[in-house]
Amino acid sequence: QVQLVESGGGLVQAGGSLMLSCAASGRTFSTGAMGWFRQAPGKEREFVAGISRSSAAIYYGDSVKGRFTISRDNAKNTVYLQMNSLKPEDTAVYYCAAKLGQFVAVPTTWYEYWGQGTQVTVSS
Repeated sequence: QVQLVESGGGLVQAGGSLMLSCAASGRTFSTGAMGWFRQAPGKEREFVAGISRSSAAIYYGDSVKGRFTISRDNAKNTVYLQMNSLKPEDTAVYYCAAKLGQFVAVPTTWYEYWGQGTQVTVSS
């Protein structure tokens, strides 16, 4: 019912910046909070940032707080992740996710829709 398509991933040097975008299509009216997760090989999927439907509530994982900024444009059905001061440990596949409820959640199982993932690689 809802499709999420990500863009903006790529290769960047340490200290650089990238902005990821996630465009939602389909029955976008049914979506509530959205989030970004990341997963490195051999590791569990990690919560990066989440934003409520109205953008009134925003939460970040401890490892990215102060460096990453999540935002959304409901008119464009798009959520963004601005990543600054990137570090090699930020290297991972980044996933956009959406849930039906309006509240931000950390567990992956609370999200009903997922994007395909986009690779972010930060070189030393």
